[in-house]
Amino acid sequence: MRVGGPAERILAAHSSEELVEHARELWDDGEDWLLLGGGSNTVVHDDGYPGPVLLVRSTGISPIADEAAAAEGRVRLRVQAGHDWDHLVAATVERGLAGIEALSGIPGRAGAAPVQNIGAYGQELSDVLHSIEFLDRYLDEVIRIPAAELGLGYRDSDLKRGREGVVLSIDLLLTPTAEGDADGSAPIAYGQLAAALGAEIGDRAPLREVRNAVLKLRASKGMVLDPADHDTWSAGSFFTNPIVSERFARTLPADAPRFEIGDEDDAPAVTTFEELSLGMPLRVPEPTGERLVKLSAAWLIEQSGVRKGFRIPGSGAAISSKHTLAITNRGNATADEVAQLGRLVVQRVQQEFGVILQPEPNLYGLEL
Repeated sequence: MRVGGPAERILAAHSSEELVEHARELWDDGEDWLLLGGGSNTVVHDDGYPGPVLLVRSTGISPIADEAAAAEGRVRLRVQAGHDWDHLVAATVERGLAGIEALSGIPGRAGAAPVQNIGAYGQELSDVLHSIEFLDRYLDEVIRIPAAELGLGYRDSDLKRGREGVVLSIDLLLTPTAEGDADGSAPIAYGQLAAALGAEIGDRAPLREVRNAVLKLRASKGMVLDPADHDTWSAGSFFTNPIVSERFARTLPADAPRFEIGDEDDAPAVTTFEELSLGMPLRVPEPTGERLVKLSAAWLIEQSGVRKGFRIPGSGAAISSKHTLAITNRGNATADEVAQLGRLVVQRVQQEFGVILQPEPNLYGLEL
C-alpha cells in the first residue's frame, strides 16, 4: 500500500537455518517483533513498527520422495517459506503440475500461504497442502504439522488464531499432467473463470490458459501491481466475505449474492482459560444443523452506498475504481486515512445490513 512508518530495525533470513536462529534470538530478547514475508497483506501505523522486523527471504523448491503421494498419482514439493508465491505458481505450471494454477497473481511469500489459507477463483491452499515445517515457540523445536492439524478454514488457520511460531517451509501435493494436455488443470470451480475460458464449471483446461486467464481477471480488478496504476496500490481485498447462518441471510434483500458452504455442526467449543482453571469442562455446542452461507462483501459495500472510487474529502485513500473490496493509496495516503476509510465502510455495512465486516490484512498500530 506504500503507507506506514519504518521499523526500529530490520533482520533478513535467507535460509531456514537463519530463520530459526534469528527467531530464537528475538524470542530470547523478550521484546515484541514482527515476522514479515512480502508485506503485501500488511498495513502498519504511520509511526512505524516499534521493534525488530524479521524478513523471510529463504527460497527454493525441491521434490520430496513420497510413496503415498506417488500411489495417488501426485508429486510432493517442498517450498521454502520466503519463496515468492507467484513465482512458485509459474514454476509449477511450467513443470506441468496442477493444483495451484488458479492462485496465480497472489502476492506474498509461500510461508504466509497457510496462515491465511489463501484462495481465489475456486482453489484454496488447503486443497493441496500436505504439511508445514514449523518452529514452535513454546516447544522450541522444529516440527512437521500435517495440514489436517492446522485448522484450515476460509481465510483462516490455527496459525492466524494465535499458534506462535515460524513457518519454515510448506509441502504441496500436485498432480502431473502431460505437455499440452487440454484437460490438465484441476476442475474449474469458479463461474467467472469458467466464463473467461469459455468453459463450464467442472471442466478442465490447459494450465497455461488457466494461469493467463486468472492473471487477466486479477488485473482487471486492480489486483496485480502496476506502479503506474494507483488502483493497484492496495492490500488486495480489504475485507473478507462474511459467513453467516442461512437464517440470517434470509433477512437480506433477495438479490444479495450468497453461497452455501456447510453447517455449524463442527463449530469449535469455546471455553475461557479462567473457566478451565476453575475446573469447568470444555463446552461442546449442541448441533444445530444450521446451514452457513458466504455473502459477497463487495455487494454489501456497494449497496450500503460506498461506490467504486469513493473517498472521504481530503483523504489520500479511496475505494478502488475497479473493485469495491480494495482500499487504495491514491499517491499520498497515510495509514491513518486507510484505517479511517475502513472504519467508514464497516459502519455503513453494519448500519444497512447488520453485518460486521472483518479486515483481511494484518493491521499493526491501527484499529477499525
